[in-house]
Amino acid sequence: MLLWINGPFGGGKSTTARELQSRLPGSLICDPELLGLGLQRMLPPELRSDFQDFPAWRQGVYEVLDLALRSAGGTVIAPMTLIEPAYFAEIIGRLTDAGHDVRHFALLADRQVIERRLRERAIVHAIQRLRGQHVPLFRGTFAMRKLDLCLSRLSQPEFATQLRTDHLAVPEVAEAIAASAGLDLGRHRGSAVGNRVRLASRGLRHALTRAS
Repeated sequence: MLLWINGPFGGGKSTTARELQSRLPGSLICDPELLGLGLQRMLPPELRSDFQDFPAWRQGVYEVLDLALRSAGGTVIAPMTLIEPAYFAEIIGRLTDAGHDVRHFALLADRQVIERRLRERAIVHAIQRLRGQHVPLFRGTFAMRKLDLCLSRLSQPEFATQLRTDHLAVPEVAEAIAASAGLDLGRHRGSAVGNRVRLASRGLRHALTRAS
């Protein structure tokens, strides 16, 4: 089974994927962003656009997930924002047509909630500027520029199943996904404070990786 965890940037996809992996023995996170970042880094900075527009990315994600699903013994988890209907069909539609059991979930929340989560990463932009990198101010970041479009597109019927996360902790989001997919999760380990620290740390590492 493939669990595709969709949602806006800052919506909790990666942390939910890690929570699921930690509680699903034998599961695998297969992150499509890694392929996209690799493609971008092969290009000079002035040519680095949205990697989802590269046909090579869409084909590569399909091929890698197809192979992983045919080979892995457990659940495959793919955390990735994907809002273009044609790209959605090109990847997720093809995987379904190939006979794979694909469960898609769009994590949604009010705009103010997502913006607050993104603001918690603002320290990353300060670090980047200290490193001499030319980065946009908060409102000009890729995540903020795409936020309204993401929320609008992911609310459409073709992106069901939608899951509201405004008042849910990460373990609760993972449990809702597992229940919908008919999966049995192991027991959650960790405290609320510890989870918050790990969430902030992962977000920081993730943002710095994207900027490097």
